[in-house]
Amino acid sequence: MRKKAVVLLSGGLDSTTALAIAKEQGFECYTMSFNYGQRSLAELNAAKKISNAFNAIKHIEVNLDMTEIGGSALTDHSIEVPVNEEIAQQDAIPVTYVPARNTVFLSIALGWAEVLQASHIFVGVNAVDYSGYPDCRPEFVQAFENMANLATKAGVEGQALTIAVPLMNMTKEQIIAEGIRLGVDYSQTVSCYKATEEGLACGECDSCILRAQGFKEQGFNDPTLYQ
Repeated sequence: MRKKAVVLLSGGLDSTTALAIAKEQGFECYTMSFNYGQRSLAELNAAKKISNAFNAIKHIEVNLDMTEIGGSALTDHSIEVPVNEEIAQQDAIPVTYVPARNTVFLSIALGWAEVLQASHIFVGVNAVDYSGYPDCRPEFVQAFENMANLATKAGVEGQALTIAVPLMNMTKEQIIAEGIRLGVDYSQTVSCYKATEEGLACGECDSCILRAQGFKEQGFNDPTLYQ
């Protein structure tokens, strides 16, 4: 019996690479995306295509309206997404941080993992080239894994769950190199916080800048389609 994994798939570069790694490690992959009221829905369309491309067993899209609580430039349109010089001036957690997002996403993924009897949840968080989000740190992931094994029937019965974070200590260029080795088509991915419906990137937000730097430093052609 093959081992199963739930993979959180946003449709972006990092989560797609995490999916490719899970596949290489021999997991049957079940992909999960969230329509949480984010600015760009192009990433959800990308996630569906990517899930099909990697022959995921099943892909589900969870509707979860986080605009009601707001507090982030990604869910509250009255808060502008920082670009270029504004990003350089940030010295704290950026306004693109969505309060409790990874905690909520992992909690829902945990429920599906328990139903599927999956041993792993893969998530593409990264502590090297990340944007200052507290829920992308290894301390958070370890704490959530501990909680998950306390809070579930599977955990109590000794079927331990692992939160797999294969990108945690990788730079963006290392992530890109690993994805290319695994055959990832990065032209299908959408990372931009302000992407158009067609998935065209702004080239100015934090996510776009980190992505472009990664391709440049790795020496690979950047397949991103820009506005």
